[in-house]
Amino acid sequence: MSDTNGFTPDPPIRSRDYRIGCIGAGMIMAECHLAAYRQAGFPVVAIASRTRSKAEAVARRWDIPTVHDTPEAHIADETVDIVDLAFPPDQQPALIRKALQAPHIKAILAQKPLALSLEEAIALRDEAARAGKILSVNQNMRYDQSMRVLKQILDRGDLGDVVMATIEMRAIPHWQGFLEGYDRLTLANMSVHHLDVLRFLLGEPEEITTVSRVDPRTAFAHKDGITVSTMKFPGNVLAVSMEDVWAGPREEGFDSDNYIKWRVEGTAGVAQGTIGWPHGKPSTLSYASKTATAGKWVTPSWETMWFPQAFIGVMEQLQYAIKSGEAPALSVADNVRTMALVEAGYRSMANGRAVKLTEISIQS
Repeated sequence: MSDTNGFTPDPPIRSRDYRIGCIGAGMIMAECHLAAYRQAGFPVVAIASRTRSKAEAVARRWDIPTVHDTPEAHIADETVDIVDLAFPPDQQPALIRKALQAPHIKAILAQKPLALSLEEAIALRDEAARAGKILSVNQNMRYDQSMRVLKQILDRGDLGDVVMATIEMRAIPHWQGFLEGYDRLTLANMSVHHLDVLRFLLGEPEEITTVSRVDPRTAFAHKDGITVSTMKFPGNVLAVSMEDVWAGPREEGFDSDNYIKWRVEGTAGVAQGTIGWPHGKPSTLSYASKTATAGKWVTPSWETMWFPQAFIGVMEQLQYAIKSGEAPALSVADNVRTMALVEAGYRSMANGRAVKLTEISIQS
């Protein structure tokens, strides 16, 4: 049973008014986006993918009434209000630009990374602004339930001034096949979750130092397999994000111990927890505060999970942005700042030094 202790681990649904058209029929769409939308009651009216047969299979599973032959035909469908993209980052920008030109499209939800370069992301940000269209980026870890409750604890001041924050990942992601053709791996495609959520929790970082080594399990050529990033945030806050995608041998007869743990320490308290993604369980959080819990550990709980329920929050914030006229919580302008942090991490790896975020320009 859930016992949220007065916190809100999942956001309320304020709008279900706009029709969604999905482009992509892979795991993230079929298992996360569409599962979340079914639970939330968001209307999905069409789907397309690179292969029609895959789109048809997903459409049958989720009762989507229209299947288009191509993504371009899908974007031209005037019954679609929101284009929901789940496409590789080298192909995503072209589809975003087509959607920006379609008069009937009100908003676009894109995947991360938004593009293969910071420069391309900046260009998309500016083109969306000129088109007067909402472009949002799916930084879904911000809607993980433990991260939302932690944000509420921090905003209330229950931990006092933050001293240090850590995210420790020892888990093995499934690298999508298209990543084999890119020159960037973990920092751009896995660490980006953690770097973005640290921005969400702590504000804008001042500098980052990233080191990396190859991952023995990953067969294709890469540089950043295992990554460790140390960041400084305002107020002399120190943060560390570690992505150990090796996490020890994974083979028959070997007892693996995969996990993602996080911890935030402040002058008035401590919060810590786990991210449930590697095991398909709800994330967890416990905290102790001198001011709010008399120094005793308190453990709110919930039954929802990062995958798929966090994707409800991602689409809800976009639905509400259209309805209210307010900027989306996951705006493209904000995401450019996350991409700048990733870019600074790669520059740190290449140059063997700390990189200040002031070195990375995000002006057009």
